[in-house]
Amino acid sequence: MKCSPTQTPDHVDIPSLREKYRHERDKRIRTDGQKQYFRPTGQVAVNYAADPHKPIQPREPISEEIDVIVLGAGWGGIMAAYHLTQAGVTNFRNVDTAGDFGGVWYWNRYPGIQCDNESYCYLPLLEETGFMPSKKFADGWEIHGYCKTIAENYGFADKALFHTLINTLRWDEELKRWRVGTNRGDDIRARFVILACGVLNMPKLPGVSGIDKFKGKIFHTARWDYGYTGGSYRDPVLSKLANKRVGILGTGATAIQAVPHLSKYAKHLYVIQRTPSSVDERPNPTTDPEWVQSLKQGWQKERQANFQRAAMEFLRPGEPDLICDIWTEINRNLAAELAAEGWPQLTAQQFMARRERVDYRVMERLRGRVGQLVKHEGTAEALKPYYRFLCKRPLSSDEFYPTFNRSNVELIDVSETKGVERMTENGFVANGKEYEVDCMIFASGFEVTSDLNRRWGIDVVEGRGGRSIYDHWRDGPKTLHGTMTHGFPNQFYIGYIQGGLNASVTEQFGKQGHHIVHVISEALKRGAAVVEPSKEAQDEYVRHFEAMEIDLSEFQGQCPPSYFNNEGEVRPKWALFRAYGPGWEAFQKMLQDWRDQGDLKGLDLAR
Repeated sequence: MKCSPTQTPDHVDIPSLREKYRHERDKRIRTDGQKQYFRPTGQVAVNYAADPHKPIQPREPISEEIDVIVLGAGWGGIMAAYHLTQAGVTNFRNVDTAGDFGGVWYWNRYPGIQCDNESYCYLPLLEETGFMPSKKFADGWEIHGYCKTIAENYGFADKALFHTLINTLRWDEELKRWRVGTNRGDDIRARFVILACGVLNMPKLPGVSGIDKFKGKIFHTARWDYGYTGGSYRDPVLSKLANKRVGILGTGATAIQAVPHLSKYAKHLYVIQRTPSSVDERPNPTTDPEWVQSLKQGWQKERQANFQRAAMEFLRPGEPDLICDIWTEINRNLAAELAAEGWPQLTAQQFMARRERVDYRVMERLRGRVGQLVKHEGTAEALKPYYRFLCKRPLSSDEFYPTFNRSNVELIDVSETKGVERMTENGFVANGKEYEVDCMIFASGFEVTSDLNRRWGIDVVEGRGGRSIYDHWRDGPKTLHGTMTHGFPNQFYIGYIQGGLNASVTEQFGKQGHHIVHVISEALKRGAAVVEPSKEAQDEYVRHFEAMEIDLSEFQGQCPPSYFNNEGEVRPKWALFRAYGPGWEAFQKMLQDWRDQGDLKGLDLAR
């Protein structure tokens, strides 16, 4: 399918908008950064630890030796397990606090949940499994089911330990294994450990004063309580809210899907917003069987590569945009402009300047969409996103903006006070006014870029000599290839750490899993008890990565606070989008060349 460039305003006053962007950013920046959020404690922590989807079954503690333990059963853990299986490494377990495979798709079952980039790219292994999503943006229940299908099809579903929290990881120098301790009393001695903890695994709460005083119902969207709201995951008829006043804090990816459902059933709905999202239209057609029949072998890899270029890099001359949505609009429009000019030779600076102009025009189009759909002028203005594209996650919905035309829905803009001021026994205080609610729902996201111990939730991770990974990486990661680190033998990482950056998280995690499993399988073939990057190889890679890294600090410094820029921090140590400058394909070629060389250069192997 070929799509045309979108219609955007011809004339945009960029200097004025740049100043407007700066003003909107400055009024939202908080000095406490990540500290404005807190990990749940007390009764709130008990509620978060509980699994609303599946009862926890008692079991006896396990004591065993194993080749590989994979921490996580979301996409990172699933792809690691898939690649282990493909390499013939079968003596492994996934371990997860959830009750089944799925990760974010296990925990998140709020009404309206769907994939927010297209399923044909996001869902991995479609050609390998023969599965095809039912529509462009698949429903959460379908994605969750597919996660379980992969585990079952490739024979690792029955190996997992669920409802199990790993609390200690200690390297045993005598055994040459990792001693893995859990909250279920397990003692697992693993030769290799893959930490696939994910980026959307740990819900976070805004540190609102008085949150423990509120006497009504409170929950996070990642722990949706259908017992309270009525309805179910696949049939979100929230009938029990008919006489309830509800507040939902947040207007990000979760809220724009949940808010339309809440508005249909709640007596009154307060939508609390610090920074608006950009929300485009969301055509979501069912998958065309004729299109499926027309696909040639290798279609998904081709589509994923096209998505990467269209969303994060640049389309090549003559290359169509196969995705055709909000994620790819800027590069599609820019490619059309350059094609009309015969693809002039541009320096990198000239190219980025041209892309910036298209960015401003696209964002002006999105602001115009708000004014067209929201009747109340003040509400519409508050919902307009005044920032550059990719300052926040691009979203799409046909229902979100019209929701604010309902008489029972009220937008509470807290940009001036940088958030809710406090909670009381009866509700919340914003802009000096108390709003009484029966239920407070937090759509406040996850510990995406906070300190490592908060995100992983593992009390102790100790390598050689009892050194803590939290001390080792106190100032940020130090790795070889973004997947290993010196001093922590036989330990591997999946995540956004010093590597190539892909527009699809599943593609990123899958390629990391493939690389990690290559090292593990080679170590097993060679009879190596220990494999570890030398400090020299690690330091050389870090120097290379940092020399090649794209400096996004100026761009991110213009953005309002969000997890995309670590809540406005300057050069944060756990920045989410540290990208390898030559691009995703160049990074993958570098790793493939390293694997093809065959000598595991930079790794120390000991029998």
